[in-house]
Amino acid sequence: MIGADSGMPAAHTRQEVRSPFECTGASPVHLRPGKLDARIRRFLETEPVVWLATVRPDGRPHIIPVWYWWDGSELLVFSKPDAVKVGNLRADPHLMLAIGDAENDFDVGLVEACAEVLARAVSVPARMFDKYAPWMFEIGLERATFIATYSQAIRIVPTRFLRWHGQTSPESGHQTLGRR
Repeated sequence: MIGADSGMPAAHTRQEVRSPFECTGASPVHLRPGKLDARIRRFLETEPVVWLATVRPDGRPHIIPVWYWWDGSELLVFSKPDAVKVGNLRADPHLMLAIGDAENDFDVGLVEACAEVLARAVSVPARMFDKYAPWMFEIGLERATFIATYSQAIRIVPTRFLRWHGQTSPESGHQTLGRR
């Protein structure tokens, strides 16, 4: 959960926040063990990048790769405050994520979700820095520079998971998560 050792203030742990944003047609969900497709769980736990798709106010799509922190039920993304995705999510919190290895017979997962662009400062979880340390080192990005540049936190709460694959997987489908 976002809170405790993740770097987010305890006042915003999952237990205390019931519905922090309005997302018409969807509700934040509580992920119970076994509810989350094992492939999608593996992707969220191991993949370095998710593709974040939003809609611009004029209706045009916008999709970009982002680094993220997955705490087992929510994602946390840090962005430049004036980024297009931030403006898009302020106007419409609905989004979709794509994650996985498209080169491996389209072994990917799709996640429908709602976002909350957080109005307060949020600490970047130390484990997120650990996750991205090799990439940050490679591009010469210091922690302090990351924190100063990507100061806008975005909380992403999955509402539905869709499995997607090529020929090697025998079944396809989607999984709508149980509501709280």
